[in-house]
Amino acid sequence: MFSPSARHLLYSTQLRRLQSTLVIAEHNNEALSAVTQNTLSAAKKIGGDISVLVAGTKCGPAAEKIAKAGGVSKVLVAESEAFKGFTAESLTPLILATQKQFNFTHILAPATAIGKAVLPRVAAKLDVSPITDIIGVKDANTFVRTIYAGNAVLTLEAKDAIKVITVRGTAFPPDSLEGGSAAVEKAPEGDYKTDLVQWVSQELSKSDRPELTSAKNIVSGGRGLKSGDNFKLLYDLADKLNAAVGASRAAVDAGFVPNDLQIGQTGKIVAPDLYIAVGISGAIQHLAGMKDSKTIVAINKDPEAPIFQVSDYGLVADLFKAVPELTGKL
Repeated sequence: MFSPSARHLLYSTQLRRLQSTLVIAEHNNEALSAVTQNTLSAAKKIGGDISVLVAGTKCGPAAEKIAKAGGVSKVLVAESEAFKGFTAESLTPLILATQKQFNFTHILAPATAIGKAVLPRVAAKLDVSPITDIIGVKDANTFVRTIYAGNAVLTLEAKDAIKVITVRGTAFPPDSLEGGSAAVEKAPEGDYKTDLVQWVSQELSKSDRPELTSAKNIVSGGRGLKSGDNFKLLYDLADKLNAAVGASRAAVDAGFVPNDLQIGQTGKIVAPDLYIAVGISGAIQHLAGMKDSKTIVAINKDPEAPIFQVSDYGLVADLFKAVPELTGKL
């Protein structure tokens, strides 16, 4: 006879063996997006068997890279012109067909524009509640996410048999793409073309600076810069620090910079080693996107600006004098 504690351990071990997670890989056919590695880390915290779905047009190279990740049992590859542009309308039926064949207990995707478009559709079709933008995993049924623009942290227990989850990449370390040799198989075949949408083209902004969501250093500007031309002050500082440049929503709405630089609740979530906020007052919506940064430096002429409440170092000064002086000393 087993003792109660031994029975509980045996049950927990059996439960872990029954668990299986499908990770939706994000990539450009050639290379994986860094956030896919963060999502893999979240999947490993859940435990159980891990499979990865790679869908694209000529996505063999991306599939080969993810197959090298330790802890991945198989990589399912779907190649079709239907997946050009990675539209949610074509990816959703593929994920549902994959789920029908393998019966995963968890389906994970990065909380990016693609993940936020696809997984709610998948959850609706499976008649379960999506769990969005998690920042922590307690166990296979219990997850942590922020609410009220990041001002409160919620721990929730999911009762659905299938957990459909988007993962905030900055909350999990990137998983290493080495040490594994997963089997590469074909995903369930089908006609995934759709008449609902048509992918036409995309224009990618090119920059010599690091990508915003993965940058270790970020210099960000707000309405205090007064014009788009004055963002050159930040570009000069960023060049010295090998940093990415971001902006608050106020600066984007004012037309100073394009919206792909926006950081905040309705923009990008970042967590760099160093975040320098220049001329940013620190509205709740902006803080929700950057307050997990390891070191926050604020430069603002208003000593009562909310940004100083979350900053590690604060400088009350005219940014038009302070920033050029700082740049000159680097």
